[in-house]
Amino acid sequence: MVIFVTGGARGGKSDFAQDLVEKLEGKRLFLATAQALDDEMRQRIEKHREKRGNRWDTLEEPIHLGRAMRSAAGSYDAVLVDCFTVWMSNLLLGYPDEDEKISKIVDDFFSSIDEVKGTIVIVSNEVGMGIVPENKLARQYRDQLGFLNQRIARRADEVYALISGISVRIK
Repeated sequence: MVIFVTGGARGGKSDFAQDLVEKLEGKRLFLATAQALDDEMRQRIEKHREKRGNRWDTLEEPIHLGRAMRSAAGSYDAVLVDCFTVWMSNLLLGYPDEDEKISKIVDDFFSSIDEVKGTIVIVSNEVGMGIVPENKLARQYRDQLGFLNQRIARRADEVYALISGISVRIK
C-alpha cells in the first residue's frame, strides 16, 4: 500500500503521516531526506526525532531513495518517506543541469516501491499553486516537484491533502 500526503508548508503533513504509520502494527522506518546543513535545519531535524521517540528506526538518505527503500525491504512493516520536497531540492542542487541523472534516480525510487511489502507513506509539499518564480532554478524546482507529485499520486493507493491541519482524502 502506498499513501501520498501533500499540502502546503506547515499544513500538518508530517504529523498526519506519522500518525497514520503509528496506527499500523509492526516495525517502522522513518526515511529522512533532510540534511543538517545549518543550525536551523539541525533544530528542525532534532524536533522531528524527539517527536518520533524510540518508536521508529531512522535512515537518512538525501539522494538515493531507491537504494534506501531496497535496504528496508523485508525488515519493516511501514516506511515513512519525509519528504519529496527536500529530496527534489537535493537532486537539483546535487546534479545541476543533469536531468537524465535525476530521472534515473527518480525512476530507481519508483521501481523500488514494489519491493517493499508493507505500507509506504510519502510526504511532499504542493508548490504549484502560487506565482511563477522569477528565476530558472526556482521554476525548474516547482516544475520537477510538480511532475514527481503527479507521478506518486497516480501510483498511490490513497492520497491526502492537508489544508491548515485538516486532512482531506482525495483518492
